[in-house]
Amino acid sequence: MSKTRRRIVLALLAAGPVIAWPVAALANGLASAATDPVSASAAAVLDQGRLLSLPGARLAGQGLLRFWGLEVYQARLWVGPGFRPESFASQPFALELEYRRAFKASAIAERSIQEMRRLGSFSDTQARRWQRALQAALPDVRPGDRIVGLNRPGQGVRFEQDGHLLGELADPEFARLFFAIWLAPASPEPALREALLAGLAAD
Repeated sequence: MSKTRRRIVLALLAAGPVIAWPVAALANGLASAATDPVSASAAAVLDQGRLLSLPGARLAGQGLLRFWGLEVYQARLWVGPGFRPESFASQPFALELEYRRAFKASAIAERSIQEMRRLGSFSDTQARRWQRALQAALPDVRPGDRIVGLNRPGQGVRFEQDGHLLGELADPEFARLFFAIWLAPASPEPALREALLAGLAAD
């Protein structure tokens, strides 16, 4: 990547840090996901103490999201026995994001709501309520920080960092649309979705 192009990318990242890159970026080939093979040793990446809310969890898949060659985050999907992606919202699972860049919680929350709107319909009032709640639940992140979102069927989503509770959103519809960013067939990140579900192919 040229120095000029790198400066442009860094400016874009600084102006709009995100938890999920927009559909337009993927369509134009600006974002990509690299698949990492799922192995028995991969479970060591996330110590079991941080997944006490998900007994019997195993790593289904992982992928590295890049934007114009710059690493954004490593995503990992942890699932319980019998997990089926077509009905992900009705099953417990954990989505872990290990950030490679520093992002503000306010920008993460804003972009998340934008991506959720691509996948479902909700009012402006609901959008503002969800965005405020998500911003309050999440911290500003730095390179190396790992945030885990736990889907709690019929209840909502729980956010953790290093085994400690960050916050909860007690709204199943929010949880469904939030995790749909990565797991729904219409995900704006199809390559990353495929990587996250790669380990389920043999089930």
